[in-house]
Amino acid sequence: MHDPDIQAGRLSHEELEQNFADAHPPLTSKEALIEANRCHFCFDAPCVHACPTAIDIPNFIRKIATGNTKGAARDILSQNIMGGICARVCPTEVLCEGRCVRDAQESRPVLIGALQRYATDWAMERDVQFFERAEETGKRVAVVGGGPAGFSCAHRLARYGHQVVIFEGAAKPGGLNEYGIAAYKVVEDFAQREVEYLMKIGGIEVRCHQRLGNQVQLHDLQREFDAVFLGVGLAGVNALRLPDESLGGVHNAVDYIAELRQAKDLSALTMGRRVVVIGGGNTAIDIAVQSKKLGAEDVTMVYRRGLPQMTATWKEREFAQVNGVKVKEWMKPVRLHSEQGQVSRIEFEYTRIGRSGDLEGTGETTSLPADIVFKAIGQHFVAGEDNTEQVFEMDRGKLAVDANGETSIAGVWAGGDCVWSGEDLTVQAVDDGQKAAEAIHARLTRNS
Repeated sequence: MHDPDIQAGRLSHEELEQNFADAHPPLTSKEALIEANRCHFCFDAPCVHACPTAIDIPNFIRKIATGNTKGAARDILSQNIMGGICARVCPTEVLCEGRCVRDAQESRPVLIGALQRYATDWAMERDVQFFERAEETGKRVAVVGGGPAGFSCAHRLARYGHQVVIFEGAAKPGGLNEYGIAAYKVVEDFAQREVEYLMKIGGIEVRCHQRLGNQVQLHDLQREFDAVFLGVGLAGVNALRLPDESLGGVHNAVDYIAELRQAKDLSALTMGRRVVVIGGGNTAIDIAVQSKKLGAEDVTMVYRRGLPQMTATWKEREFAQVNGVKVKEWMKPVRLHSEQGQVSRIEFEYTRIGRSGDLEGTGETTSLPADIVFKAIGQHFVAGEDNTEQVFEMDRGKLAVDANGETSIAGVWAGGDCVWSGEDLTVQAVDDGQKAAEAIHARLTRNS
């Protein structure tokens, strides 16, 4: 039966094009020059210490200020080969820009992320390649997962002359950059363009539709390759654990975001008038804002704790609210209500911090009408059919690794969201991949 409150084509093609345009357009050359000259070029700069990949930020900004954009791009990509995507999606407000001296002085940091994008885009648009592949070593490395951890690892290994095969479970490489980030953050097919740019180093082969534990078995990779790197991410979506969670209109946010990112025609996507998003992280923000941009009239994010405990940054929360998303805190879902198999409203219990310090319900309830409910309460590691969790030592539900990223199995490294680092960030995944690549290279060439 057709539900008039859930339908496609709420907005025109022109409105959708405008809504999903680049949320943070790139700097012009004049704007970049002005912004670069705001930098104090600090000695022992706090912004560098706040960057997981330790990019020499003052140095690359100085080069932009003096017209050496190519040199700036080299500095960035030498430390972070995926500096282009990181410039778009990193929470710079709590990393480099959050530590900027200008922010302390003027409450307005140097726009480090925008300047990083300016330099890396300059290099990519001109296909400027800074790295050459070393002489072939004869060693082969399997990289499982074609996301930021996998590709950063693969690129560094390829530079050293090793042959790398990336096994990617999806139809396209890119991982979260391709499937999991809001469309208004990564426009014009940037994720695939960055993959193509990285592949030009040579020595990297990508095989799609190859998922660990299904089409690909770990023991086979160990036998066929000299080393293995796992950058498999978090495939499982946490459930609300409520009865009737399979009702019509109840969706996993990550699945809908992936569908949206791959849609050829956004007007073909169905959207409700009243949308409720459960969660307080970046995925919750992304799906809430995109629901609004697809034509939802009323979008509410609901979080079980207070705003300070949300993993989404203050800037992301502000962006959501500017885009018409309402945020309610201290409420947890307790029951889904339905009409004819379709969710109609969701009931919440108010929460508080109890005397023990744990979250507890107050017994008082309220409800919100909803045509669509999106679950965005986190993801978890999922073992493949090879029972990966029984093979490896685990750490808080993720793969346990040492300081170099090596797992409990010798010759198998891991990085990105599937390991416990405390930071589920793209830039952290890139750093994990690069560090593991250095350790793998050292191991493979130890007896050469």
